[in-house]
Amino acid sequence: MLGKRICVGWNRLFLCMPVVMLIVHLLSVTELNQQNNLGGVHKEKPRKSDHLILGPAAGEGLPGRLQCQGTKALSKTRFGTSLNNSRSPDRVALVTVFTIYNSTVESRPADLVTVGNISYGKLERSMAILNVFVNFIQAVMPQSSVIILTDPASELPLNRDMVTIQPIQGDYSRDKLMLQRIRSYIAFLESRLEGLNENQEQVTHFIFTDSDIAVIDDLGQIFTDYPDFDLALTFRNNKDQPLNSGFIAVRGTVEGIKRGKAFLQEVLKVYSSRFMESSRMLGDQLALAWVIKSHPNFNTRRFSRREAFLDKIGGASVLFLPCSVYNWTPPEGAGQFHGMPLDVKVVHFKGSRKRLMLESWNFFSSSSNLSDMLCLVLKSGRTKYDF
Repeated sequence: MLGKRICVGWNRLFLCMPVVMLIVHLLSVTELNQQNNLGGVHKEKPRKSDHLILGPAAGEGLPGRLQCQGTKALSKTRFGTSLNNSRSPDRVALVTVFTIYNSTVESRPADLVTVGNISYGKLERSMAILNVFVNFIQAVMPQSSVIILTDPASELPLNRDMVTIQPIQGDYSRDKLMLQRIRSYIAFLESRLEGLNENQEQVTHFIFTDSDIAVIDDLGQIFTDYPDFDLALTFRNNKDQPLNSGFIAVRGTVEGIKRGKAFLQEVLKVYSSRFMESSRMLGDQLALAWVIKSHPNFNTRRFSRREAFLDKIGGASVLFLPCSVYNWTPPEGAGQFHGMPLDVKVVHFKGSRKRLMLESWNFFSSSSNLSDMLCLVLKSGRTKYDF
């Protein structure tokens, strides 16, 4: 009888054991989650700086690189001469795609960011970048026009000389903006072909850029120094993304526009069929690389050299220009570019360097010295900023 009771007790214990283990597991998971949540309360995202932070200037001691002492340039830069030596009667227009979001929402005090003596809300920040983009162009290329392609629903508060706003229908939502940008470029080129005749004496060439760039030298020389290209792209030594879509030049002749348009249509086709998962960001650059690399006999090793070169891609003569000169960026200046070349023509304030773009214009406005301004950019470009 005693043995029978013992057996019954053990049976109950074995039957209850899974329930006990489950309760212990749930308690452990709950405690772990509580610890993680408590840890998350104290864990803050790294704050982006609300002021410029000067660091070491990359490229110090290297030949052909900007040398600085503080924000004073010690090197003799090579820009500023092409404007006076221009040999072409042709015009150049810089074209960018730009739209604004949530323009009816008033900024809260917490959203305000101050640069110099001016505080900017979210909308004002975007417009400040666009205005500085125009400022730099008008300072170094005063004869050039600026064309802004935008959503017809956007009411851009911009009224500047030599600036045209051209609405183009499309989907300008954040998730599709890079895709729409290519579509807008194509639609723009189509509109320019209308009424253009083969024998017109004066030609307007087009350079499509991001709006967060500073043009610091006359870019019209591209079309005279390299007279045989239809379309120009900028490259860097990057295996996965060797081409940057932030700078695309198209010769303004009938044949140049036709071939540039056909090339971009091929990029759009590849983008839509292969890279839609990257439609918000980088899809256009991946599609550009695909179109170029898939061309038979294209030598990708040329991307590792800092030399411009021409190649025939799908019926178009494509000029490849080094990013280190025509699309220089502050973070890469401290990386693969090894400082700032003395002949840099375009500075691209990608990512969290928008404050630096405004600060650079303010510095240039007060000093009128581009070389010193570039020292400010070079020494401040490693930091991420809040603007």
